[in-house]
Amino acid sequence: QVQLVESGGGLVQAGGSLRLSCAASRSIVSTNVMGWYRQAPGKPRELVARITTGGYIEYGDSVKSRFTISRDNAKNTVYLQMNSLKPEDTAVYYCWRPNPSGSSWGQGTQVTVSS
Repeated sequence: QVQLVESGGGLVQAGGSLRLSCAASRSIVSTNVMGWYRQAPGKPRELVARITTGGYIEYGDSVKSRFTISRDNAKNTVYLQMNSLKPEDTAVYYCWRPNPSGSSWGQGTQVTVSS
């Protein structure tokens, strides 16, 4: 089972930026798709962004043009650059990848955006 460890969360003012990292415990070269989801208190988990090995990218509607996902297969890491942050971006952000039995998730990293 591949372990996913997120880092980079924190407290930032509205309009600021953060960069999240997701380090996998082993190679992600053969992992077709990886991504980020988030969950705010009282709300369901939602897609933030996903990226395939071929470079296809999908963003959630609320983060388009502000967030950028990328992956570095040599470092077994997926990144999420978040710019122009808004208070409504406050949530726990989870790294995700599919596995034969469903999905693998990291432990999450808290992002808090103050107004």
